[in-house]
Amino acid sequence: MFTGLIVAVGTLEAIRSNRAYFYCPSDGSHPILEDLEIGDSICVDGACLTVEEYSDNGFVAAVSPETLDRSTLGNAIGRSVNLEPSLRVGSKLGGHFVTGHVDGVGCLQAVETIASSWRLRFGPVLERSPLWESQIAPYLVPKGSIAVNGVSLTIAECDGQGEWFEAAVIPHSYDRTNLKTLQPGSWVNLEADLLGKYVARFLGNRVENNGNGNAITPEFLAEHGWL
Repeated sequence: MFTGLIVAVGTLEAIRSNRAYFYCPSDGSHPILEDLEIGDSICVDGACLTVEEYSDNGFVAAVSPETLDRSTLGNAIGRSVNLEPSLRVGSKLGGHFVTGHVDGVGCLQAVETIASSWRLRFGPVLERSPLWESQIAPYLVPKGSIAVNGVSLTIAECDGQGEWFEAAVIPHSYDRTNLKTLQPGSWVNLEADLLGKYVARFLGNRVENNGNGNAITPEFLAEHGWL
């Protein structure tokens, strides 16, 4: 479990035999390397990976075919990646609950500078649009949460069909993550809000234990005093 608050930025140097090799400069990635152990979970651009080896200037993590198919990691060799260690019990939760299970990819459509922040618009990647439609679009709500390359962002605006969303990025997040390296057309890993997924699942399922088979809908919840 993670929070979407990036600790450091590293570089994906190579992927060989389902193992990814990351370089972490000691000046910028000290929070990652100082307490790293074999078997630790680490969030890399939004994907949860398991550490198999580590050294003073980097680490090696296992990457499954599913991770490479679902995320951008297979095309990120030589590029910077956002890094976050797993959340510890008692740690501050400043972002939102991020599992590190990438739902799909999107692409940056536009960047707008507003005062001292940036407004980024994301949409689907054409060849991967089915995943966007099924795994991303249903959970896009204004002021909701979403992880973009592992960064916890708040959705500022989205259309009713979930075909795009915009998020405002403050200078701290922009300067300390790889969001600043994105250009229109850049692919990003996306993870929809975990709580939103559960709510959608509950609303979409039928109630098996209430004896009458009523579906859990906003009307059902209002009738029974939940809304």
